[in-house]
Amino acid sequence: MSTPAVTAGDALSPLPGDGSRGASARAPSVGRPGPLALGVVTLWLSVIVLLPLAAVVVQSFDDGLAGFWEAISNRQAVAALRFTLLVALVVALINAVAGTLIAWVLVRDEFRGKKTINALIDLPFALPTIVAGIVLLALYGNGSPVGIDIAFTQAAVALALLFVTLPFVVRSVQPVLIELDREMEAAAASLGASRATSFRRVVLPNLRPAIIGGAALAFARAVGEFGSIVLISGNIPFETQVSSVYVFKQIESDAPISAAAVSVLLLVISLAVLFTIRLFASWSARHER
Repeated sequence: MSTPAVTAGDALSPLPGDGSRGASARAPSVGRPGPLALGVVTLWLSVIVLLPLAAVVVQSFDDGLAGFWEAISNRQAVAALRFTLLVALVVALINAVAGTLIAWVLVRDEFRGKKTINALIDLPFALPTIVAGIVLLALYGNGSPVGIDIAFTQAAVALALLFVTLPFVVRSVQPVLIELDREMEAAAASLGASRATSFRRVVLPNLRPAIIGGAALAFARAVGEFGSIVLISGNIPFETQVSSVYVFKQIESDAPISAAAVSVLLLVISLAVLFTIRLFASWSARHER
């Protein structure tokens, strides 16, 4: 009398009467968060983010819509905003190139001191930005030990912003490079493509979303930067004054409503950049699929 064959599905199914359930039934389901977890998250975000932002928005309209418009459209505020956006854009573009190059060297090359350099990339995240401003002022200000005095110039503002935004593109591109399949590059090389052509046609399209995302984050950070700029910029109106320092000066001048109005404008710009990043990420994911 033959014995019936046992299939893989029979082996994994529960025995009759043992009271156990199948593996699929035991697996936790993914669904809506519990009311307690959702309540805690909502409360935390409200206290830390939403309520302070709402308070600033309400204060910015204390003098009405006309007062809000007057605060953000006066010549000094417009000049500060124009310079802020321009220098932030330049810094983001430089970061897109330099950050990609640094990430490439850290991932593809081996050299002594690589781990140290890799750790130094995150220094701007850990170092208080006011300390960065003091360091840059001591190095590139009056009495510079390297003979370079650019303090209180637009170049000094760009240098400070380059320092604080350095990690964004590097840390965005690095994981993509690590996961990138090198067989595609080898195939391109076997077909006669040069290294430059292989990078442009094979590697760069895979890195483009990470580069753009990192550069956009660097731009958003540069727009709102304060600590590293306040000392080295000199805060010269219509020359080196950025919007964040302008807001600080408005508070010192006992004009909190005007400061709140410009702050709301910077907030809108930052949110627009972050929203654009999310849209681009969603588009890239759909395009890859």
